[in-house]
Amino acid sequence: MNRTELYAMAQAELDRQQKFRCRLLCCASTPCISSGGTAVYEAVKQAIEAEGLQAEVEAVATGCVGPCSRGPLITVKMEGREDVVYEQVTPEMAARILDKHLRSKPVALDDKMLPADWPFFVKQKKIVLADSGTVDPEKLESYVARGGYTALGHALREMTPEEVCEEIARSGIRGRGGAGYPSGLKWHMVRKAPGEKKYVVANGDEGDPGAYMDRTLMESDPHRVLEGMAIAGYAVGADQGYIYVRGEYPLAAKRLEKAIRAAERRGLLGSRVLDSNFSFRIDIRMGAGAFVCGEETALMASIMGRRGQPVPRPPYPANKGLWGGPTLINNVETFGNIAAIIGNGAEWYASFGTEKSKGAKIFALAGKVNNTGLIEVPIGITLREIVYDIGGGIPGGRAFKAAQTGGPSGGCIPAEYLDTPIDYETLQKLGSIMGSGGLIVMDDQSCMPDVAKFFMEFCMDESCGKCTPCRVGTVQMHRMLDKITNGTATMDDLKRLEELCLMVKESSLCGLGQTAPNPIYSTLRYFRDEYEAHIKDHHCPAGVCQFGAKAV
Repeated sequence: MNRTELYAMAQAELDRQQKFRCRLLCCASTPCISSGGTAVYEAVKQAIEAEGLQAEVEAVATGCVGPCSRGPLITVKMEGREDVVYEQVTPEMAARILDKHLRSKPVALDDKMLPADWPFFVKQKKIVLADSGTVDPEKLESYVARGGYTALGHALREMTPEEVCEEIARSGIRGRGGAGYPSGLKWHMVRKAPGEKKYVVANGDEGDPGAYMDRTLMESDPHRVLEGMAIAGYAVGADQGYIYVRGEYPLAAKRLEKAIRAAERRGLLGSRVLDSNFSFRIDIRMGAGAFVCGEETALMASIMGRRGQPVPRPPYPANKGLWGGPTLINNVETFGNIAAIIGNGAEWYASFGTEKSKGAKIFALAGKVNNTGLIEVPIGITLREIVYDIGGGIPGGRAFKAAQTGGPSGGCIPAEYLDTPIDYETLQKLGSIMGSGGLIVMDDQSCMPDVAKFFMEFCMDESCGKCTPCRVGTVQMHRMLDKITNGTATMDDLKRLEELCLMVKESSLCGLGQTAPNPIYSTLRYFRDEYEAHIKDHHCPAGVCQFGAKAV
């Protein structure tokens, strides 16, 4: 396929879509499927057939719309009219939606309509998720009709690999996997590294509790990830890519596999991409659910068929990665930004965000907040805007207490910093990190020592066991937290806990152990009075902990 044929495919799909008077976009991401979305989609198709409206109405299974707790969701698209989104749709509502929008019948559905000016939608800035909820993730033509693969064609025909790397650098994008390393710098390093065989790896092994950003992107818009990887392969001189998908994401793996095969058949991946001299193949590797495989050296070991355990660095993957070759590893969300950067320009992308943190970031908004779901917001937005505008505030009007960002490697941000902008540097100063994008909101009924114990239990269970500080230290920290939450600890235990946190942080082999103490550090920093209340007064201010239980 050449670029002319690509444009022809896009136009043909647009012409096909425009023949329909109405298109019903049914969310088919994991949250909506789990709440009955498949049955809703089938009911919509049956209602269209029963009414004989096949020539006028199309039902499309799409990706995530965003407000996951309100699913199943249906978006009604009609030419010349504003889109209408229905929440908590049941199979019985399918025929009524058709009656309201095609028969103009006075059907009572207003209580299920999400307002167009709803802050959850209007406060977002969707770049990676721009087409999620609109395109059919299992249909290549649907992605191409939205401009898909034109950025790849532009890069191959009108830019040199060096220019592509420079464009990524000028955009200011930083890795979205957690560390926030400048992506352009990493791309330049891999491009300049000596080696006959180079690789590109997309890390889709997110394991933070409550986080599902990568899963949603892979499920909802798989071709966006593939296009970003192909551009990266051209830029750094790689002809082989791997997507490492978490084992608990079967739907994401299925849709990625289907997308890869469709792209290969049309000459968008494989040999001579878009009739150029560039060849690039992508394969999928499934993880086994080990959190440590999110660390890049453990991830590479797993891809190569070895046990997923980290190794010391240097050498770094950019110089010596898969099978000894220079390897570019980015999070799938990072790759999801690449086509937009190449297509719209580095200056366009850099216009969003802050001085040092550019673009937008996807967060999985969860916990004690009215509107939970997946959001993409400009970096620099305040925590208050996320919690109270997009999230709709705390259920029952309760007081906001803290927000946990960065998962087990992050920390808690207390209410006094609600108006703080969310960016890499600011979060680090507060004792937290951006992380991959988990954001858990807590109200005044949350016990902070108990929160720290929850995350420490996760780290303890997920430790690969290779190094003693992490393997043994996380267990001991969990035991001390357990003593605190059951009222058997002393102030000496609290002192030893702090000393142990420092030892684990300074001597662990990889990022899992080095950051495992972060939830303890941040809760001690802002909520030390709660620890002391548990120890000195045998009292849990939040009323969560039951005292008198025997320590583990």
